[in-house]
This record gives sequence, structure tokens and C-alpha cells, in this order.
Amino acid sequence: MAHIEFNEYFVMAMTVLAAALCSWSGILTGLAQGLAAAKVAESVSRQPEAKNAILSSTLVAAAVAETTSVYGLVIALLMLLGNPFGIW
Repeated sequence: MAHIEFNEYFVMAMTVLAAALCSWSGILTGLAQGLAAAKVAESVSRQPEAKNAILSSTLVAAAVAETTSVYGLVIALLMLLGNPFGIW
């Protein structure tokens, strides 16, 4: 079995690529929350008497969805700032 060596530039490039992929979690979370907010506005306009129940469940769902983008941000920052070569 051949031994493969990766130089520091390859590792840095893969680190930046992985951090960029992690940042997609924030972008997609924002898109999903925007779509959910549009549906909430639509449902409140259809049933104004259920406004409190709709908004409370929406806030809980938005908080749960926001954690995925925070996790993506933390992982991306750990990859960028915690690299093994200390180039930054």
C-alpha cells in the first residue's frame, strides 16, 4: 500500500472547502426560515383567531432551526481558526 503525503496547501484548501460547505447550513437555514415566515403570515391571515398558537409554535420551530446554522458556523470557525499549520 502506497503512502500518500499531503502538503500544507492541500490541507488548507480542503479546510477552506469544508468551511464553505458548512456555511451553506446558514444560507439554507435562512431560506427555510423565510419560507416558514411566509407560511405563518398566510396562516394568520386565514385564521386570525389562532394567531397566538401559530406564533408560539413558529418561534419554537425557528429556534430549533437556528441551531443548525449556529452549529455550522461553529464548525466552520473551528476548521478555519484551528488549522494544524497556523497559517492564518
